[in-house]
Amino acid sequence: MSTQQRADGRRVDQLRPITIETGWSTQAEGSALIRCGETVVLCNASLTEGVPTWLKGQGTGWVTAEYAMLPRATSQRSTRESVKGKIGGRTHEISRLIGRSLRAIIDRNVLGENTIVLDCDVLQADGGTRTASITGAYVALAQAVSWGKSQGLIPAAHHPLTDSISAISVGVVDGVAMLDLPYPEDSRADTDMNVVVTGSGDFVEIQGTAENQPFNRDELNTLLDLAVAGTTELAEIQRQALQEAGVQ
Repeated sequence: MSTQQRADGRRVDQLRPITIETGWSTQAEGSALIRCGETVVLCNASLTEGVPTWLKGQGTGWVTAEYAMLPRATSQRSTRESVKGKIGGRTHEISRLIGRSLRAIIDRNVLGENTIVLDCDVLQADGGTRTASITGAYVALAQAVSWGKSQGLIPAAHHPLTDSISAISVGVVDGVAMLDLPYPEDSRADTDMNVVVTGSGDFVEIQGTAENQPFNRDELNTLLDLAVAGTTELAEIQRQALQEAGVQ
């Protein structure tokens, strides 16, 4: 394990302080407020009966997500996209990423003709908002599934969740591979990567870009090893949060 320290005092293989508070919203079927260092995201899950028109009558459910960043989540205020009347490309891309990630670990046949929508709203951004959204959204999703079973909307004898899912950023900064980049590191990284991993260690998505210098296979392997170690820790934090919320 590396002893090298970063500007915030962490080792290169160390996560930022992570907390997940369940039940943050009393209105949603599932809710989680996730803090990853200075990044804070509220994830709410809404479960409703019925599915989109193109899925009706097939006996399968649907899981999707919407991502948004509040106007003062960053150092300067941004205009609400709803006021602009146009959703930005980045917002669409992250929303689709969250939805894909969650659908990878749910059996939609067992979910039945029900829809779960995950709303991920960034309250404060300091890097890693999409990965925090995925990690928090899973906790909200698990609560919504538990609620659906308690209400008889999902068969009590079956569990649609096939695994857990979490995500983390990794990157190469000043020639050093690092885990969980805050904005000051992310903004100057030579290589920036977001990795989505199941609780059993399988990859769902890898988004990697060389911002300045290309990265080689050895560096890629190092980054993926860091990501898997980080998501293994995140999976345990998720498990503890759900256990405290009474969700098995």
